[in-house]
Amino acid sequence: MRSLVFYAALCGCVLSSAWPLQMQCYHCEETLLENDCSAPQFIVNCTANIQNACQKEVMVGVNGVSYRKACASFTTCLIVSAGYQSFCSPGRVGSVCISCCNTPLCNGPRPPRTSLAPAHQPHFSLLLATGALATLL
Repeated sequence: MRSLVFYAALCGCVLSSAWPLQMQCYHCEETLLENDCSAPQFIVNCTANIQNACQKEVMVGVNGVSYRKACASFTTCLIVSAGYQSFCSPGRVGSVCISCCNTPLCNGPRPPRTSLAPAHQPHFSLLLATGALATLL
């Protein structure tokens, strides 16, 4: 009986590594919306093992900003976004900016920032506390 349980557990691990979780992205086609189509009704399941990234296009036109979001191959998305890099001027009419990301729902809204300090720099008081602690040890 124990060998059967062990075998079933082993097969479950092998199968889960062979078939990774399916990527989810926001999907909309050239939508002029206030909320940039990041609502739950725009969430789709991407094609497993083919579409491993999310793509987001932001286009500024005379009538406002429109969005195109979709599942994509990460490599293809990077090539396309590099080709449009010279057309990306956020806020200017005629601008087209394409971004690629490879975590679930990453082409949705950006989370609000909680601090005005840059995210990659540690807070000064934290540095002082860390230095003081190091001298005590």
